[in-house]
Amino acid sequence: MLTIDLSGKRAFVAGVADDAGFGFAIAKALASAGASVCVGTWPPALGIFETLLRRGKLDKSRRLSGGGMLEFEAIYPLDAEYDSLEEVPAELRAEKRYRDRGDFSIDGLAQRLRDDFGEPCLDIVVHSLANGPEVTKPLLETSRKGYLAAVGASAYSFVSLVQRLQPLMRDEGSFLALSYLASQGVVAEYGGGMASAKAALESDARMLAFEVGRRWGHRVNVISAGPYASRAATAIGFIHKMIKYYELNAPLRDALRGDEVGNAAAFLCSSLASGITGTVLYVDKGYHAMATPADVEGLVDKLTAD
Repeated sequence: MLTIDLSGKRAFVAGVADDAGFGFAIAKALASAGASVCVGTWPPALGIFETLLRRGKLDKSRRLSGGGMLEFEAIYPLDAEYDSLEEVPAELRAEKRYRDRGDFSIDGLAQRLRDDFGEPCLDIVVHSLANGPEVTKPLLETSRKGYLAAVGASAYSFVSLVQRLQPLMRDEGSFLALSYLASQGVVAEYGGGMASAKAALESDARMLAFEVGRRWGHRVNVISAGPYASRAATAIGFIHKMIKYYELNAPLRDALRGDEVGNAAAFLCSSLASGITGTVLYVDKGYHAMATPADVEGLVDKLTAD
């Protein structure tokens, strides 16, 4: 029987702060396949995340399908907007949620992994990070600062992770990032430069696939996931409308589940996908294949009535 086996592999998942997002679902799937899992958490969310884990509030979500619990081998503070601690403004380093966390930059993360596990120590790196401070603004109203912040936090952070964690990767390593269909077409309320950031992320992944593939034999892929009501997505404000729209128009009409994205990630990071790199895998119930709404007549009737 063909199975996904990640036994003996160590994964690092950047962007896990609760049990409601794709990062957690991916971490859980990787652990279910036998991998040990470390995660990186944004410092302002880290204290709450640690408290939830300590008090058992996430125990139900941590249960694995084959028995046992998702255990994190390590949880690291990570603010992926900064490549090194020297770049962090002094006032941010002095904030309560940052000041006792040590080096929370990407450089600091790489050094902590070296200190804890030696070198090389990683087989899988997952980038589940995105942030756009002006995401609720139309692109026409987005400032240069907001636009560049979105691209830096959501796209360049993947490049930086690959740069700094590649030296820690064992043979046949796998890098994975998460994207969204707004990289390819218009999602009217997904503003602030976030669509541009996702397009950059996918383009960068293709270039990185070539560069790290030729140099070291590692693979780089992207999952473009459908809408999902994570806490971060819910904060944008229109996610439930998008979920309903997909249910009405996608070939598969049930709502996307986190474990479906997690299982796809486990496959892409496993030896079963050893011939796959530089690709964007759509896990969106097939919506990306649709050129028009499924119920065109109904939509026209509604627009006419309005």
